[in-house]
Amino acid sequence: MRLHHIVGGMLAAALLSSVAVAQTPTASPKAPTAAATDTAPRLAGNHWRASKMIGVNVYNEQNEKLGGISEIILDPSGRVAGYVIGVGGFLGMGEHDILVEPAKIKFVNEPVRATNTSANNPPAGSPSNTQNVSATANDRWYPDHAMLSATKDQLKAMQQFKY
Repeated sequence: MRLHHIVGGMLAAALLSSVAVAQTPTASPKAPTAAATDTAPRLAGNHWRASKMIGVNVYNEQNEKLGGISEIILDPSGRVAGYVIGVGGFLGMGEHDILVEPAKIKFVNEPVRATNTSANNPPAGSPSNTQNVSATANDRWYPDHAMLSATKDQLKAMQQFKY
């Protein structure tokens, strides 16, 4: 008698599983189609990622490296209130942070211009450099460097920024 129950249960399980496997799933009207989700949203134009701007070098008009961006301060509405720039020091030792207003910094996508403009080292913006610079600058999501109209001594004399 027990054998009949076991065999009957196994037959029922086999029949039910074969019916379930044979059925093809139907697309529900709520599920998005593959064509609708193929492309991710993209921003038009030039945009920079704040996380990638940390570490961007800051130079003055004389092509002296003043420091690097170490933090971006936002106001409650999400707008940039200032850039914290680490100035002075060597390898992070003796460096102090200053806060610079966004209007005082100009971001540049071209590489820093070399002071020696020989034939082997054409200046930035020349036809040999422009094509490669514009293509890579748009793909990087951050500027090449920043410009600030100040000297190293002026920045060192500024009040230190405290978090």
